[in-house]
Amino acid sequence: MKAQEQTNYDRIAEAIQYIHTHYKSQPNLDEVAKEVALSPYHFQRLFTDWAGVSPKKFLQYTTVVNARKMLKEDGATLFDTAIETGLSGTGRLHDLFINIEGMTPGEYKNGGAELNINYSFAESPFGNILVASTAKGICHIAFADHEQEALSELVSKFPNATYRQVVDLVQQNAMFIFTHDWTKLHEIKLHLKGSPFQLKVWETLLKIPMGKLTTYGAVAKQIQLPKASRAVGTAIGENPVAFLIPCHRIIQSTGAFGGYHWGSIRKTAMIGWEAAQTDPSNESNKF
Repeated sequence: MKAQEQTNYDRIAEAIQYIHTHYKSQPNLDEVAKEVALSPYHFQRLFTDWAGVSPKKFLQYTTVVNARKMLKEDGATLFDTAIETGLSGTGRLHDLFINIEGMTPGEYKNGGAELNINYSFAESPFGNILVASTAKGICHIAFADHEQEALSELVSKFPNATYRQVVDLVQQNAMFIFTHDWTKLHEIKLHLKGSPFQLKVWETLLKIPMGKLTTYGAVAKQIQLPKASRAVGTAIGENPVAFLIPCHRIIQSTGAFGGYHWGSIRKTAMIGWEAAQTDPSNESNKF
């Protein structure tokens, strides 16, 4: 690492540590920039280049991580959590959770207590899957080599939700993706929980044509954060909807297929199957 790069790295590491230590006081851009001896403008650009998110967004993530712990593990009230994390009240805590988590702090604290989730097991060309839905749309699809383990993973996300093993129309529409043209994707409704960054990455994945592949770096460029490949990889790994949000179409820049949450062999099979489905020389190809 060159001397200037090392200096920049050290400054960002110091800034991250400062935010972790002082998040309760909700330091502003000027304060953190002064701590690392940079102008606010220079610090903003440098931090975003290195961390993949702005200093403000990083502070929000740090605050939410600590708020989640207080709500879930410590059993704190919404008001106490807001005050302890340096927010002025429950209104700001509410807005922060909506922005980062895609749900209210109350919904997070109660583990989806008022959420009704239908789920069912189905067959796909790549093995059994678990598909789950709410009244708003598909909230979860996972390959289910072991049904009980797959169900336990779903329940762990919303432990207090009400679950029914039933096939509904939302699930049926989603399953059509295995036999119909991907141009019908817009007909499938999704109900996802994720940060704005995650949602942006997942939305980008939906734009990758069937039978095509791209890289983590290319996705990072598409969302206009070219140095955020690692953060993109993390968001892709947390994709809650297998196959439908096609994270299997992301490969390494070397051309290697890389890992996959549900197994590298399955990923290879999916890529090969899609290539065959879209091969114009395959006259038997029908959806």
